[in-house]
Amino acid sequence: MHQFTVVPVKDQNKSDYDSLEGVTLVDYREAGHCSGDPNDTVSSDGHGYHKEDSPFLNKTDTLKGNEYYDRNLALFEEELDIRPKVSSLLSRLANYTNITQGAKEHEEAESAEVSKKRRPKSPSMGTLMGVYLPCLQNIFGVILFLRLTWLVGIAGVLQSFCIVFMCCCCTMLTAISMSAIATNGVVPAGGSYFMISRSLGPEFGGAVGLCFYLGTTFAGAMYILGAIEILLAYIFPSAAIFTPAEPHEETSAMLNSMRIYGTIFLTLMCLVVFIGVKYVNKFASLFLVCVILSILSIYVGVIKSAVLPPEFKICMLGNRTLSRNLFDVCAKTTVENNLTVTTKLWDLFCNSKNQTHTCDEYFVQNNVTEIQGIPGVASGIIKENLWSSYMTKGEMLQKHALSSVEASGSKRNLPVYVFADITTTFTLLVGIFFPSVTGIMAGSNRSGDLKDAQKSIPIGTILAIATTSIIYLSSVVLFGACIEGVVLRDKYGDAVNNNLVVGTLAWPSPWVIVIGSFFSTCGAGLQSLTGAPRLLQAIAKDNIIPFLRVFGNGKVNGEPTWALLLTAIIAELGILIASLDMVAPILSMFFLMCYLFVNLACAVQTLLQTPNWRPRFKYYHWALSFLGMSMCIALMFISSWYYALVAMVIAGMIYKYIEYQGAEKEWGDGIRGLSLSAARYALLRLEEGPPHTKNWRPQLLVMLKLDEDLHVKLPRLLTFASQLKAGKGLTIVGSVIQGNFLENYGEAQAAEQTIKNMMAIEKVKGFCQIVVSSKVREGIAHLIQSCGLGGMKHNSVVMGWPYGWRQSEDPRAWKTFIDTVRVTTAGHLALLVPKNVSFYPSNHERFTEGHIDVWWIVHDGGMLMLLPFLLRQHKVWKKCKMRIFTVAQMDDNSIQMKKDLATFLYHLRIEAEVEVVEMHGSDISAYTYERTLMMEQRSQMLRQMRLSKTEREREAQLVKDRNSIIHQGNVYSDEEEEVHVYPDKIQMTWTKEKCESERHRNRATTPNSFRELISIKPDQSNVRRMHTAVKLNEVIVNRSHDAKLVLLNMPGPPKNQDGDENYMEFLEVLTEGLERVLLVRGGGCEVITIYS
Repeated sequence: MHQFTVVPVKDQNKSDYDSLEGVTLVDYREAGHCSGDPNDTVSSDGHGYHKEDSPFLNKTDTLKGNEYYDRNLALFEEELDIRPKVSSLLSRLANYTNITQGAKEHEEAESAEVSKKRRPKSPSMGTLMGVYLPCLQNIFGVILFLRLTWLVGIAGVLQSFCIVFMCCCCTMLTAISMSAIATNGVVPAGGSYFMISRSLGPEFGGAVGLCFYLGTTFAGAMYILGAIEILLAYIFPSAAIFTPAEPHEETSAMLNSMRIYGTIFLTLMCLVVFIGVKYVNKFASLFLVCVILSILSIYVGVIKSAVLPPEFKICMLGNRTLSRNLFDVCAKTTVENNLTVTTKLWDLFCNSKNQTHTCDEYFVQNNVTEIQGIPGVASGIIKENLWSSYMTKGEMLQKHALSSVEASGSKRNLPVYVFADITTTFTLLVGIFFPSVTGIMAGSNRSGDLKDAQKSIPIGTILAIATTSIIYLSSVVLFGACIEGVVLRDKYGDAVNNNLVVGTLAWPSPWVIVIGSFFSTCGAGLQSLTGAPRLLQAIAKDNIIPFLRVFGNGKVNGEPTWALLLTAIIAELGILIASLDMVAPILSMFFLMCYLFVNLACAVQTLLQTPNWRPRFKYYHWALSFLGMSMCIALMFISSWYYALVAMVIAGMIYKYIEYQGAEKEWGDGIRGLSLSAARYALLRLEEGPPHTKNWRPQLLVMLKLDEDLHVKLPRLLTFASQLKAGKGLTIVGSVIQGNFLENYGEAQAAEQTIKNMMAIEKVKGFCQIVVSSKVREGIAHLIQSCGLGGMKHNSVVMGWPYGWRQSEDPRAWKTFIDTVRVTTAGHLALLVPKNVSFYPSNHERFTEGHIDVWWIVHDGGMLMLLPFLLRQHKVWKKCKMRIFTVAQMDDNSIQMKKDLATFLYHLRIEAEVEVVEMHGSDISAYTYERTLMMEQRSQMLRQMRLSKTEREREAQLVKDRNSIIHQGNVYSDEEEEVHVYPDKIQMTWTKEKCESERHRNRATTPNSFRELISIKPDQSNVRRMHTAVKLNEVIVNRSHDAKLVLLNMPGPPKNQDGDENYMEFLEVLTEGLERVLLVRGGGCEVITIYS
């Protein structure tokens, strides 16, 4: 019985509740604590306010008085240290800020005193300033000003409209998916990377995050190259460092100059970013104004062209376009002082001012004419510009509507014409244009600065994409309707006096576009060089890619110095490419990869219907996300299939690297949810019926025993399991801790971690299951019955041999083992008992030769055939050969048996040597009889010793409370105690007379017991069993003494439990003299078949 000590407690203050039956006033205050109010049993601050803080939110802020409760929460007062009050949780959430640490500007960090006094500003940006305008600034860029007119001229209005529409649809669908993800909870600063990684997991997050980083970095390089092209081609052409020695080297000289200036610009921009992002943000508004003014000037110019088109004459020789850089007058001759004189154009083609001199044949045969470069929106020129005019590199720009006489011309006159610098195709144009619709993530990247991110991000982003899409689509139509086709196809404006083509349409002057586009590209480059290092720093700080950890460090104020250095190096690679048309498809790939996975994340979350998927943005659908994903894949392969493959390979390599490193991040991602759904589906499919014999494989439950320090006693059991499974199928490692679950939960957790560590060492892929039970046998039975789920349940049990059972006086050492054998038999499970498991090879050993011997005594479902085959799949046993022995009795035809067995193995596709061992009938030897007699005498002696031990315990009147001692003897434990508690024995009172009589009774019974022990005769059934064990052991040792492993049938335990100890002896005799033995007992079903 439990004893209770009653201690009188002084009644401090009676209340009205004392009159209620069963209600007791309880004082929860600590000793020595006094309250100003004698009725105050709740901690207060002296002003009647409850003082409360929770370690659930911040364990360092716990109060000294441990005062976590008030009168209304008395039921929960013991849990308030781990579960906070709702009021305190809500107050903490209200004060939560999603501004990332270390995001202070460098200038604010210079003065520590100022930064201490300055309160952190709460996010205050709205939709317009926080999302809409930043998205506009990032979407509008260099392509609009430098390449859109050329794209319309090459592809025609219809195909250009199709290209722009496809790209805009892709980004709009991506924005819808992004809006759903961004409104599904608070998005900390980190934007797109945070959304993808937390939605698809660390592997996808790291891969796509790095792709997005590379895309942003190459975008910076592209913007710098665009700024240099504007500078050298339209602002200061004379600033070019390299001049072409030959006319055909003009392009390469231009690229070399761009490399030099690009490197200088990159260095200056990186210095600006390093000194302080504050300057970049201050100039962002100026750059945005430049972009808006430039676009407005284009629309005003279009309207003006309907009434008064700008004067930009194009000089044509026949139907060929001439470059106006080398001459001023578009005519062969001109009249000066009533005299006809030749022009500079004549000099270029005739190499002489003399009109009688021989000239270029094409020049002689064709007339020189001037056409209007900007006919205006009312001219009907759009009819000519509807269709495509794709060109090959080196092809002259021609207006096919003009008449021309074909004639061969001199190659030295080629610089006078305008040529195509690259070969163009539809797919190339898609890759070049797509970067002009990127930048939709600008709003989500600023989520830390938004007052209401869940409202602002969807509205601002979708409106920005709608605005830019309308401008792009209308620009395609307006450019085709206003500008002559040969001018549109003139990429660098050679035909219009080296003016920017889109600038010729602008009002009031082309310089509005030139200056505006220059500053906007510089600003976009600075924004990219600011955002990319922070993205890399966020990936590095997540610690999912080990070799990037160094880039998570930076200056004291959090500026990513090392990440900026790497970004500059990668951007320099893009600048060394120098060609804007070659860099654009590269970054298109990386952005499309990013958008693809944003759509995938939304689709996966929507289809899985996870409970946490509750976006505030309701206008999404999984079909739209899949459509966006499909468009991303299509655009990738349309623009450049080899770049697409390279981008996918890079992302795949990063994914596998993170997976190989084992990123231990649990972000509640959709891929984990997808795995759960797939597992559920597979488990339900497995439930439809038992597995076919062809699909049967051992699904193991490995029973481990732990010592008192929670160390695995037989780790080679795990080694054997890993060799048998080779990483395939189900493996559950189980153990039993003796005790009470409420008291031993900590030990169970520690034991589980120990086993998991050992599984990792032994490379066992599986699950761990710990059961706490008052009795080890019951715990083992519970494990065998309840492990697994649905169709993924174990069908085989692996357990070790109870070593030292003979030397132990305690029967628990072998009773638990035999009970486990009976439970597995009752559950129709196979049983594998590796004997002498400490001699089994480790995973690092290799058997270069030897045999695995199978002793097939009785048919048990084919387990004995299958297990050696599975073991030989592992590198440890691969070189071993298989031998199968079977036993023939007197009335068996051993020759026919051998033939039949060989045929059976042939049909099973198992290579093995076959031997039939004949066991002739023989008389029971004296050795067998003597061995049986010694076994039974030993059993009787141990029974007597246990009886006398019980008597001594009775005299001592001490009954152990087994529940107060934590036993760690888990599986077939030799520490479990089978105590039969009888109330009369515990409660009886011993007198002197009673004690004396009991002693006399013991003295009288003991000699009789020993006399019976001497005169005992062995049971005949035990003699027969011992005879079988001895004879089989002789044969096995004779044939398989040098085998690396011996497998043989394990006989079942006797139905009468009185013979359990003899059963253990039979097994010992059967396996004597063998180094490695695997006792196998089938589960009662066929596990191997000859059919395909």
